[in-house]
Amino acid sequence: MHFAVLQFPASNCDQDAIHAIQVLGHPASLLWHKETSLGEADAVIVPGGFSYGDYLRCGAVARFSPIMQAVQKFAADGGLLIGICNGFQVLCEAGLLPGALVRNKALQFRCEHEFLKTANFDTPFTEAIPREKLMRIPIAHGEGCYFADEVTLKHLQENRQILWQYCDANGELTESSNPNGSIHNIAGICNEARNVAGLMPHPERACEALLGSADGNLIFQSMIQSFEKTAAVEAA
Repeated sequence: MHFAVLQFPASNCDQDAIHAIQVLGHPASLLWHKETSLGEADAVIVPGGFSYGDYLRCGAVARFSPIMQAVQKFAADGGLLIGICNGFQVLCEAGLLPGALVRNKALQFRCEHEFLKTANFDTPFTEAIPREKLMRIPIAHGEGCYFADEVTLKHLQENRQILWQYCDANGELTESSNPNGSIHNIAGICNEARNVAGLMPHPERACEALLGSADGNLIFQSMIQSFEKTAAVEAA
């Protein structure tokens, strides 16, 4: 399975994403924002960083990059697409995911490990995560507070599009375990079709025990597992 990792001016987690995929034994390559094709990519990662210096709003300029036209088509065709931190912001700005990421409630940049509770295991991004597992994954953002209006939030809940929520070490969704003030402790969501996801925590920074956690691998392993199952069915 081949992963394409987008690279915008001021992306800073692109190499981390490449490394995380290679740790799992799969190839990954960088795609510069001026490209117009995703090539033979089986999955796409929109990485973290400060694309275009966060000019205007986080992700607001990146959404107009030439490569995003190919990303839009890839997603519409059912391709697996995940946005991490700034990548999540880009996908929301591009309309590929609902809602928005706004300034942290405390008005401070937060950089720390957080516990994540998986809210829906029946997606290509979560199916390899053990049911009782609380993932410990780092965050690093100043605008990571997820917000959506009541109608959108109701739809997310009814359609089970909330994938991960910030929690404490016991799995409780508490105010103190919510690092940025996100509504309903939301850390990540997916689209209706379940092939596009975004999250503020950095799974690529939790891909080896040396980094303090390898829990992030479970998200990428889910994508690989889902892709391989689909490919096997199509080949049968």
